[in-house]
Amino acid sequence: MPDSVPAGAQSRRRALPIDTFDNRTGGDALFRAVGHPLACEPARALATRLRSAGRVAVYDPFGAFATLTALQDFSGVRFAGLYGRDARHLGRRVGEWSVEPVSSIAASRATCVFVTAFDADPLVAQVRHWLPDGAEVITLDAMRIPEAMLTDKKRYLSTYNFVTNLVLFCEGPDRHTRMVSANYWAGYGARNVRAWFRLFSAGGEALASWDEALAEGVCGFTVDSRDVAARFGLGAFEGQLFVHMIDVSGHDVLKYALDFWSDSELTCTHDANPWPSDFYAGIPAPDSGEKVRVWVQNCHSCAIPADGVRFAPMGTEAWVPMKAEIPAFGMRAVEMGELLPNVVWPKQIEMDAGKYVVRPRYEVERGGKRHVAHANVERSDLAADPDIATLGPRFGKGFILSAPILPLSEYQSVALPTPMARGQATLPLVARFYDAAGTPAGERFLGNLPRTHELCVTADGLDLPSGYGHMELSYDFRDGGGGDGWIHALFRYRRRGGFAHGADTSFGSHIFNTALVFKNEPQSYIGRPPGLTTRLFLRLGNDGVDAMCHLIYPASTPWHAASDTALELHDSRGQKIAEAKIAIPCSGSRLWRASEIFSANDLSGAGNGGYVLIRDRTCRLFGYHGLSAPDGRFSLDHMFGF
Repeated sequence: MPDSVPAGAQSRRRALPIDTFDNRTGGDALFRAVGHPLACEPARALATRLRSAGRVAVYDPFGAFATLTALQDFSGVRFAGLYGRDARHLGRRVGEWSVEPVSSIAASRATCVFVTAFDADPLVAQVRHWLPDGAEVITLDAMRIPEAMLTDKKRYLSTYNFVTNLVLFCEGPDRHTRMVSANYWAGYGARNVRAWFRLFSAGGEALASWDEALAEGVCGFTVDSRDVAARFGLGAFEGQLFVHMIDVSGHDVLKYALDFWSDSELTCTHDANPWPSDFYAGIPAPDSGEKVRVWVQNCHSCAIPADGVRFAPMGTEAWVPMKAEIPAFGMRAVEMGELLPNVVWPKQIEMDAGKYVVRPRYEVERGGKRHVAHANVERSDLAADPDIATLGPRFGKGFILSAPILPLSEYQSVALPTPMARGQATLPLVARFYDAAGTPAGERFLGNLPRTHELCVTADGLDLPSGYGHMELSYDFRDGGGGDGWIHALFRYRRRGGFAHGADTSFGSHIFNTALVFKNEPQSYIGRPPGLTTRLFLRLGNDGVDAMCHLIYPASTPWHAASDTALELHDSRGQKIAEAKIAIPCSGSRLWRASEIFSANDLSGAGNGGYVLIRDRTCRLFGYHGLSAPDGRFSLDHMFGF
């Protein structure tokens, strides 16, 4: 435990009262709607109007009042009571108010009724006869974003109207940023897809806003920090890029790959989950000679208070706040070595984010080199599932978390299992190692690890005839413990020979390639399980670096002897230029670079924004993408599919 824990830091403070993502109900659009950058000015006008309206009774039919007043400033409004209609809400306290039935709202003698709902006309009509005589009615429709920004114009709080995300975005002489994604919505019939962007500085100032029409078809699109700086006459900046997708279908999440590069770094990271969470984990404590800083990105229209985000050594409740406020849509880097000076690798750090931030990035600096990786959502809704321990031989290895073992002669590959649920007290795990040909290369029982463990698993010393392969973490209950299906690990890769550059990545487990179904596994991106096919997106390199990919064929039970994998090279308009086929042995892997698969002419024809679509209709592959530079810089992170 650090010596500097301030008094009261161990107590749990309340997170933002907003609903974000729930595995049972999916995403919630309310917090995105009332906290959208384009809703802020209408919200200020609405608050001014309410302040001059006299006594204001609130009719809150869906329980939106707490979220609204948390994200926007309604101070100074003379509220005269809070009223609802849902029996589950009645009697609940929201701030200083207790929710009363709307049938008694006339007793408030309010001069104004504020209906905290969008598409509110039918709701007002239902209760009009209950309202105080002569009361003015004002609704949340006064703070809608422009109609042209909406995909589903019939239902304002449709998640398709708020397909938004935040991107850590930096530009300067020693760092450039590139976001790469694809118009995968076109594959589900979407047409005229557009993107609206707003760039915020670290202080929350709006630096630039613009929109772009995406080409028709499943095309790639890129946002480069150098282009943005030149287009808007900006100097160096560190900040966030807010992205809002319009006229989409099929997916209500924006996925992207994010690259950082300069002479001292070449890193990539996955998209940020677009819903803020209570907790994040998988943040490494700094190793000797390292600095680890976490970028705390405020995704809301309200400030984060100085104690609104806290950090603690994993497995403890020794929370230490970040000590400084962050303005709306602002961000700052928090040095873990300064905040938790006695916590060092291989210890891990947990983040109590209070629903203020989307999945954060952390940055590791060592020997003048640096790389960026992401933390993961630490779930509060999971408990150990006793059924997992009873799956038995029919499900073989069951849940599998797979990760590359990069060529042993050039890289060190290390895994650090990470607790990724608040109730996860133990991690009963086994590590298995495989050559690229699918040949088993060893097994190590890790035990029933405590939440505070510091056990790393290294691939050093393995006999891999191919020179590389992959590792798998699975449950092993021989020493007891429980499993929740949420195995995670931080995978760390370092160049050998004293070269300081490295990469971190992390992900979670699934059941792979079995016809049997356990609850929602094997997971499918679309439709019901089992998910037994592959569609992955690989963006190409640029600026003299090569795209690389490590595809793994994990199988919980024996499956097809080899994959039938197509690598389709597309240009930025989505047109297929070339195709190659590869076969990966079951329980094997394939590490390849774009320049090894496709000709220089074809890669040149793909151009900026070109990509490779990885398709397999016979099995589910798990992939890691990266970049490789001639001077030894490299990056690695897990891929996304759609």
